[in-house]
This record gives sequence, C-alpha cells and structure tokens, in this order.
Amino acid sequence: MTRFMRWTAALAAVLLLAGCGGSSGEDGHGDEGKGTGSAPPPTPRTTAAQAPTALPSSLTSQRLDWDRCKATGNSAAPSDAWRCATLKVPLDWSAPGGRTIGLSLIRARATGGDRIGSLLFNFGGPGGSGVSTMPYFEETVSALHERYDLVSWDPRGVAGSEGVRCRGDREIEAAEAVDATPDTPAEERAYFQDATDFGKGCRQAAGPLLAHVSTTDTARDMDLMRQVLGDTRLHYFGMSYGTELGGVYAHLFPKRVGRMVLDAVVDPTADTVGHAENQTRGFQRALNDYLESTGQDPAQGTRKIAGLLKRLDARPLPTSSGRKLTQTLAVTGITLPLYSEPGWPRLTSALKSAEEGDGSELLALADEYNDRDASGRYGTMTHSQRVISCLDERQRPTLAETKRRLAEFERISPVFGEYLGWDTAGWCHDWPVPGQYDTPEVSAPGAAPILLVGNTGDPATPYEGARRMADELGRGVGVELTWKGEGHGAYASGTECVDSTVDAYLLNGTVPKDGKVCSR
Repeated sequence: MTRFMRWTAALAAVLLLAGCGGSSGEDGHGDEGKGTGSAPPPTPRTTAAQAPTALPSSLTSQRLDWDRCKATGNSAAPSDAWRCATLKVPLDWSAPGGRTIGLSLIRARATGGDRIGSLLFNFGGPGGSGVSTMPYFEETVSALHERYDLVSWDPRGVAGSEGVRCRGDREIEAAEAVDATPDTPAEERAYFQDATDFGKGCRQAAGPLLAHVSTTDTARDMDLMRQVLGDTRLHYFGMSYGTELGGVYAHLFPKRVGRMVLDAVVDPTADTVGHAENQTRGFQRALNDYLESTGQDPAQGTRKIAGLLKRLDARPLPTSSGRKLTQTLAVTGITLPLYSEPGWPRLTSALKSAEEGDGSELLALADEYNDRDASGRYGTMTHSQRVISCLDERQRPTLAETKRRLAEFERISPVFGEYLGWDTAGWCHDWPVPGQYDTPEVSAPGAAPILLVGNTGDPATPYEGARRMADELGRGVGVELTWKGEGHGAYASGTECVDSTVDAYLLNGTVPKDGKVCSR
C-alpha cells in the first residue's frame, strides 16, 4: 500500500523542476520590489548565553564533525562542496538528558561574502531524505546559495537518521497484490491484515523510536540544529509536508522564526479524512487540466480512465517485466505524472499502451513512485512516511465509517476517490502507537512574516491550504503568494514572478503584499 497523502515525490519533483522553463506574469498591483513589512535581518552568531537552559550542554555545545559525504542509496556522493555530519538529538524530548540518536546533515557553505546564515530545506514526505535530495537542488537555488549555507537533513526515522524499514523487498512486492480498494469480505480481510502486519514490522524494526518520530519531535530537532549551526533565528524553506513541519516549528518557537518560505502548503485544518478529501479534489482537478490539455472533455476522459481501472480490478494487465499491472498499481502510476506538467506526455503514452493491453509504462511509473529500482529493491521512504504520519494523526476511521464515505469520495473523483477513501481506514489501522493530534497546531502569534506559496493546479496539496495556513498562523504572520500554474509546488517551476518574489524575501527581507498573484 502506498499513500499519496502529502508525498512530494521529492527527488523526482526536484529533477523535473530544475529543468523546466516557462513564462511569468504579474498581478497588476505594482508591488514588485516593495514590501508590506520587514522579514528578519541577517542572522548574527549565537552566544552560549542564548542557548536554552533546559537542554544539556552536551547537546547545545556539540561541535559537528563535517566530512566528505558518502554515497547514499542509489545516489552517488555529491561534489566536494558538500560536507556531511551527524547531530545528536534526544530520543525523547520530554527527557532531553537521556538517550540520544543521530541525525544525518548535509551542508554547502555560502559561495559569496555577504553571508546571511543557514537556510534549512525540507523537501516533503514525510519521509524524504534531505541528504540525498539537497545536492540536486543546488543549481536551482544558486542565487540563495551565494548568501546562505544550504543545509538539509534526514529527519528522525528517515534514511540515514535511524531510518525505519518495516518490510523486506519480497514482502513489499507481495503486498502489491493486495487490493487497496477491496470489493469482497475476503479482500477486506486481506487489506486490513496487510496493514496490521506492516505495523508489527515497524514496531519490531523501530522499537522505542516508533513513539518519537512525530512532526513535533522533528520541529524540536530543528531548533537544536539552529543553535548548533550558530543561528539566532531559523531561516527555512519547506515544501509539501515540509510546510506543516514549518508551521509546527513556528508555533513552538515563534520568536525564533527567521525568513521562512512554505511552498505547496498543507492544509493545517484538515484531519485524516479531510486530507484525503482535499487530495481527491486536487488530483481530479489536475487530471481535468491534463485531459483538457490533450483536447479531451474532462468528464469523458475521466470516465474512460475509470473504466480502465475497473477492468484492471478484474483482470490485471501483462507487462514486459513479467509482473502484472493491478488496479492499485495503475492508480499509483497515473498519479506520478500529475505532480508536474512536464510529466503529462508520459501519462498520455502510458494510458494509450494500457488501453492497447500493455501495462508496462504505467507499471514503470508506479515503480518510480514506490521507490523501486530495476533490480526489485525498494527504498524506505514509504516506511518512514507511514511511521511519521501515523504517530501524528489521531483519527482512526473504522470500516463502517469508511464505507459510509466512499460514495462521496467517488463522486469527487471516479479515478482517485475509492483509493483515497479506503486509505483513510487502512493506512494507520491497528497501529502500535496512538496518534498525537487531529490537526496540527500552527498558530504563531508574534512570529515574523512567513511567506506561503500556493499553486492553483497543485494536486497533492491543493491551493486552498495556503489560505488556511495563513489564517491559522495568525494576523500579520502568514503572507500568501499565489501562482496560477500546474504541478506540485511553485518555486523553480518556470515563473520568474514567483522566483523573484521568493528570492527578494529570502535575500533582502522584502515581504510582498499579502494576496499577490503570479500567472503564466
């Protein structure tokens, strides 16, 4: 089972965004280069007296041993400009003097002389590896790199930071045969048994860590990271799930917020079911835009794809690999190209091949989304995503509650609704540890202005989330910037209007007018 919820498809998205171009537009307000407020000034060095007294000096005064980075997973070692280190953080933040765990960090020093400080990046997930992704993003943020140290990390429970692996490759591949939209009592039992088995595997693999990988834990890790890096304020760029993480940080540490950009904003007012409904609308909206771009009527095109999925539910398609394209894998394959408009031609080709009886292209797209390489090895991103989100989310919809909602999910989207509706019940079913909240607390009175970037065509974190985040952060804190575009995220997507506004805020402290709009 693979969830769409809040997943950036981080590395694939970064590689696509870095290479695409486009045009830009202005909103007509004439506020380019002018601010409605002031972002925080460049960061001076932290003194020992400014460190929180509640934390032991063994944590706040630790010196990071920056050394050459090694290859990670399928990623080669980055260039010599990058250095890696391990930061010690408490396993349990309620007992900061107890056991510690290590977080993997990566950094490239500012290339210019007028350094502002460190700029932390989280590329989303939850579960995305910042250590692997950050070097791929270097060229995209070259203007920011002149004045910032570029820093990212693997959050706790992710990749090099006590990464959790709940299943082996063969078990994962076997689980792909489980129908994620069960139609019979037997399929329902298999669906929920698979969820139970996954949770047991996570508990065995993670042990005590399983109860300490929440977004709140990671936000506290970020503040310790800020201190050890020598910054009095946290300068931060969060994408997708990274926007929720940024909001939680701002709530916990409003006076330590520096220049913070949240792009592809998660709706902080939505619970488990609300997120699933938001994404059902978002992906159907993106699918409609895709279908219109190919000259098809969105309603007719949607019905055609839904018909293909129904046939696959009864009879999976053969592929060149010898594996079968199931209905669940096909939905996953359709989802990936909708994250970025440059991926739309691949979707056209894959759907055409599937209609002709060959599931190979859709399966290849699903494998990319599921982090499966050509040799059949799977990454751990989906494992980390699940252990983090199931610790965060308290809501556990029952089978009966889910069945009552399915018709509404399918009304919103005949393609994605059934899958995302069932996901609300299966994702955290029988989870070994209880969830922490229904919705995250992100109110941040007194924080410096935070720039929120929303994209009207975003499938994974629909546009409406940016306004809701602004409202929750509080008056004078959230500043909304809208891009009328396509894909997951707006920065570096080919619009000079968005990029220059974000860069002016991060580099010069220029806060744009709330509600500014950039168009194609």
